[in-house]
Amino acid sequence: MRKFMITLALAALAGGAQAADLRVGLNPAYEPFESKTATGEIVGFDVDIANALCEQIKRKCVFVESEWDSIIAGLQARKYDVVISSMSITPERARVVDFTKRYYKTPSAIVVKKGTAYDGPASLKGKKIGVLKSSTQEKWALGELAPAGVTVVPYQSQNQVYLDIEAGRLDGTVADKVEVNGGFLSKPEGKDYGYVGHDQYEEKYYGEGIGIAMRKGRGELKKQLDDAIDTIRANGTYEAIAKKYFDFDPYGK
Repeated sequence: MRKFMITLALAALAGGAQAADLRVGLNPAYEPFESKTATGEIVGFDVDIANALCEQIKRKCVFVESEWDSIIAGLQARKYDVVISSMSITPERARVVDFTKRYYKTPSAIVVKKGTAYDGPASLKGKKIGVLKSSTQEKWALGELAPAGVTVVPYQSQNQVYLDIEAGRLDGTVADKVEVNGGFLSKPEGKDYGYVGHDQYEEKYYGEGIGIAMRKGRGELKKQLDDAIDTIRANGTYEAIAKKYFDFDPYGK
């Protein structure tokens, strides 16, 4: 009997340890939201927010890398429990996954060579614009630029877009303004490029902001994370994290 009770106790401890982990899917090629250091450490705003939320719900974040265009498939296949990777809350995605309330909202924009004349999408006719595959920016570019004669080229990683701009294979990109500033424009290779056109917030393309995705039917986890987002915004944790990366409030209006 004693051996049986010890076995049960060990099983309960093992089960508790497993339950304490929250497996977080992300695509670490989206600086400053998530990227990898030279030593392979995953860092960024999303990573810090995830860890702060895990602390609130008393679980440990375990980060799992994924390509962006298969990140929802990985969630459905139970490779991770949630996606905290700058995913926009859109009606199309909400049909297959559930989202928390938003935890930030920043605009996207077109980036091309400085001095490029721009008076609407037709101004870019004949140019090649790179976008992250399966992103809201790709959706915007296909809806607004492609009909005007712009070639929209999807990539598995935003970093690959920047490499091909530098190599002369692309004329520019459509990207989140914060990400493209940190990942390209603020670096030597981006010095000759800048924004054209308006800040893009159109809800039909970009949804309601950035949220945490999870499989359908996980109502308790959703409530825990919604409450945790409210808590870190109220207790100063969110502001402290944001100030590490931005000179403005990324939560948006």
